[in-house]
Amino acid sequence: MAEEKFHAVGRRKSAVARIWLKPGTGAITVNNRPMDEYMNRESDRLLAKQPLALVDATNRYDISVTVRGGGVCGQAGAIRHAISRALIMANPDLRPPLKKASMLTRDARVKERKKYGQRGPRARFQYSKR
Repeated sequence: MAEEKFHAVGRRKSAVARIWLKPGTGAITVNNRPMDEYMNRESDRLLAKQPLALVDATNRYDISVTVRGGGVCGQAGAIRHAISRALIMANPDLRPPLKKASMLTRDARVKERKKYGQRGPRARFQYSKR
């Protein structure tokens, strides 16, 4: 029998992360590159690894990630969301702590669109009295 792999999708802003989680040593690859090489900022790496740290599973799973769209910070949020979902598939007992830390909720905040007749989503053109 093949080893068990868990697949999950996470989203944040316009980024979409697809991950495959399998028992292993804790190696995380993002788009076929090591996570440390793909994400330069430590804050982004910590954000993506938050669910693993919360449930003490940092060195228990190997994770392969394919992420598209958005910027690096949005992608880190999408990876965090996907890892949380996959951990629940691997072990349903982890749902309460992850839910309490709100890692299962898709962050719905996205960039507001620019409206016609305005400079931006809410900013107006400067008013001229004369």
